[in-house]
Amino acid sequence: MIKTIEKFVKWLETEKGYSIHTVNGYRSDIEGFCAHLGTICSPSEISAVQIRSFIASLHGQCSATTVARKLSALRTFFRFCLQRKIVKHDPLTAVSGPKTGQYIPVFLTVDETFALLDTPNETDRFMFRDRAILELLYSTGIRVSELVSRNVEDLDFGEEVLTVRGKGNKERLVPVGRPAMEAVRIWLPQRMQLIKARAGRGRQADDKPMFVNTRGSRLTSRSVERIVKSYGERAGITQIVTPHALRHSFATHLLEMGADLRSVQELLGHVSLSTTQRYTHLTLDHLADVYDKAHPLSKKM
Repeated sequence: MIKTIEKFVKWLETEKGYSIHTVNGYRSDIEGFCAHLGTICSPSEISAVQIRSFIASLHGQCSATTVARKLSALRTFFRFCLQRKIVKHDPLTAVSGPKTGQYIPVFLTVDETFALLDTPNETDRFMFRDRAILELLYSTGIRVSELVSRNVEDLDFGEEVLTVRGKGNKERLVPVGRPAMEAVRIWLPQRMQLIKARAGRGRQADDKPMFVNTRGSRLTSRSVERIVKSYGERAGITQIVTPHALRHSFATHLLEMGADLRSVQELLGHVSLSTTQRYTHLTLDHLADVYDKAHPLSKKM
């Protein structure tokens, strides 16, 4: 079983092009399932009954969303096993997952977003970098993992577009607004100073990353999350602000201003339109609110 899992992980990395974070998540879910089984030595020995037993063991410990994610990992694993003829039948064909409900993304209002973008000031050591991060996240709607993996060469200053490699290592071009372009342009000289200072200390320096930390090395997703959360608190926004909240805000504001769903799907890098459609719940709520406030016959007499 261990050898099969290793082959599966290799397949996710090389053929599917999944990120390290996603691959580690799949590995963890499959290994957790194996730990529940105990003595199973081969995928061909696993039955639907054992999978249902595993699901039952998660009841009360995990949310419906988490259980669904673990089942999704198992489905992918057994599809791999079928392709490689490691198993003859998929034991999950007779197993259904829990109902997870409709997930409604958290997003900021336009006023909250503008307040957040204006928060970095002269008292912040990395004002230019942090402003560029906030502007780029909101201007493009990219994921935090996509942001930190960007290199300077990925941003075309002439065409004002950013080359992004998202989930499954799929590449897309995303337009970048003028404020974000200018924020990045202002940040670049300080960025180069940090990279040169790292090299001056005798450490290996990489001049490719668009965003670096105080040591001159590539910024991490966790660091960006802390930066965004801190500025959200300083801006007086009551909810916790995350890079993903800016991604949701990007999509929601586009739809509110009349952008079509297919275009937003392309910009976000969603494979399925149904993933993008969850934002229509937010825009419909917004339109209903506008209607209630503006239409003379919207309220019952």
